[in-house]
Amino acid sequence: MRNWKKLAEDVLQGYEMTNEDALEILNSPDEDLLEILHASYKIRRYYFGNKVRLNQIINTKSGNCSENCGYCSQSSVSEAPIEKYYMMEKEAIIEGAKKAHEMKVSTYCIVASGRTPSNRELDTVISAVKEIKEQYPLKICACLGLLKPEQAAKLKEAGVDRYNHNLNTSESHYEFIATTHTYQDRVQTVNTAKEAGISPCSGIIVGMKETKQDVVDMAFSLKALDADSIPVNFLNPIEGTPLAGTRELNPRYCLKVLAMMRFVNPTKEIRISGGREVNLRSLQPLGLYPANSIFVGDYLTTDGQEASYDYQMLEDLGFEIDHQEQAEITESVNK
Repeated sequence: MRNWKKLAEDVLQGYEMTNEDALEILNSPDEDLLEILHASYKIRRYYFGNKVRLNQIINTKSGNCSENCGYCSQSSVSEAPIEKYYMMEKEAIIEGAKKAHEMKVSTYCIVASGRTPSNRELDTVISAVKEIKEQYPLKICACLGLLKPEQAAKLKEAGVDRYNHNLNTSESHYEFIATTHTYQDRVQTVNTAKEAGISPCSGIIVGMKETKQDVVDMAFSLKALDADSIPVNFLNPIEGTPLAGTRELNPRYCLKVLAMMRFVNPTKEIRISGGREVNLRSLQPLGLYPANSIFVGDYLTTDGQEASYDYQMLEDLGFEIDHQEQAEITESVNK
């Protein structure tokens, strides 16, 4: 059996994980799982202690998307019966920030469907962000699709701290997930945000008929991109989407994915994201031994669990909400 504790100690001493190391975690027998989680927790605890960062999403524009992403209920090929609406008014976005602050969230994620934001949509987000920054100690993450340099510069000037654009899957698997844009389009958007001085957030979706090598490739691609925040989504196969009925995951494998992501990206925020409730199920608490961040509340078009359950989970684990990050944001606001 691999000495997982020794591997974690090596990573903390600067060892760079190899492709073979990462695959070994995903291929490990289930009897190794607790050892792997314990080892990944050593890395997580070294960089983040027992603190958990809370994030919340607001879906400011739903459906009517031109892209054909196979997992998404908002895509042009989806027949999912979701609520569809155009960009919210600025006041609704600000009200969402107020609720996020009351829920002890540190990062408020403003998301809009579509290939790329229109001028009107971008202006609405920029106006909302400016007012939110004046009122609440929140980190703002925007997720508005493919981004041009001049758009990124405007978002940075408005106060956007982070930009999310997920790679979603590996480069070799991408053509099976979407064809209206390319994997390189996504990489370029992450780099455009970085070049504008915005913290890059980029993650993955596991369970879309990819191989374990694909999952490992995703981990190393995000390492190469130097993404500061890595959301790990587990496919929730929504009826009416091309991937409906795809159920390849079990909770133990999901935990191995989270641990592998921590080993490969030891210093980064790793967030258990969409699909955690339906894929990790009763093992959700164990996911916070490798990961240090979660979403609270609902996702884009699917429901999350009651926030009170998440708070109880953190308390039962002996973990704390990362108020230090909130304090740093507050200090920045008050300068």
